Amino acid sequence: MKQFVIAAALLAAAASAHAVDAAKAQEIANKNACMGCHQVDKKLVGPAYKDVAAKYKGDKTALAKLTAKVKNGGSGVWGPVPMPANAAVSDADLKTVVEWVLAGAPAK
Repeated sequence: MKQFVIAAALLAAAASAHAVDAAKAQEIANKNACMGCHQVDKKLVGPAYKDVAAKYKGDKTALAKLTAKVKNGGSGVWGPVPMPANAAVSDADLKTVVEWVLAGAPAK
């Protein structure tokens, strides 16, 4: 029983270490005008973050793929309107936002 409790505690700690910081991600998204084209649960100019999460669910390459797409810009996946590049946003901030999006953009 003691081993089970220790294992459960370690799993919980590992899960919380990889938990998405929703407040930080939303702050980054707001600061960099992401929310001007995207919303969590409805399409604006670009797709809703929940739709992005659903499209890439289970895709192990999604984090790298979407981080590059946000950094470099792109078009054609969600319609004809291109997404501008976000080259000035740090890689760490991009990763935080993309992880948040892929998690379904939970509220802070």
